[in-house]
Amino acid sequence: MPDSCVVFLGPSLPVGEARTILPDADFRPPVRRSSLKHMLEDPPRAIGIVDGEFYQALAISPKEILPLLDQGIPVFGAGSMGALRAIELRNEGMTGIGRVYDMYLTGELDADDEVAMTFCPDSLRPLSEPLVNLRVALSAAAEAGILTSRERDRLVSLMRAIYFPDRTLPALFRAAARLLPVPRASEFTEWWRAFAPDTKANDARALLRRLAQIEPKHRTAL
Repeated sequence: MPDSCVVFLGPSLPVGEARTILPDADFRPPVRRSSLKHMLEDPPRAIGIVDGEFYQALAISPKEILPLLDQGIPVFGAGSMGALRAIELRNEGMTGIGRVYDMYLTGELDADDEVAMTFCPDSLRPLSEPLVNLRVALSAAAEAGILTSRERDRLVSLMRAIYFPDRTLPALFRAAARLLPVPRASEFTEWWRAFAPDTKANDARALLRRLAQIEPKHRTAL
């Protein structure tokens, strides 16, 4: 797809929804080692990295992104692996977008496993919940008066102690049921299903909207 944006996207946001924001993009599965190998031969308009593999395959390294930045190809990162690499390469020209990136930038987050999750390799459907999503949504629950700040912090600690493939909503709801009285645990679950924000999905949407603002390098004469 000549002069299109290439976007590496997986469980953070369904590709079907992503296409409604950036219809002409070349959407590819989560980035992994060597995914960018031939990008310099036919440079895209820009590259967006949201999701990436590190548990299922070797992760993309910062050194693989540097040659693209050196050639002036815009590279944006958000949400997951993209946010991690954008933090590492922010002084080299990679642009970070979204709340997850900002949380790493300010030091609110400091561990890679905050964005880690497992997903089905065929459908890219998420099989676990990233800790950063849980963290932000639990803070939103506290702001809404559903949890106290102490209950929020306790639930974050409990979920952080779980190995990342096992961080799921059922695990969260079980933890809440142990921590809260029955009526409040039910209220929490109902609130979550109706109002819990999806931070990584929101960051992916922000990256796509930013890519949509980049003008094509080549135009066909009419």
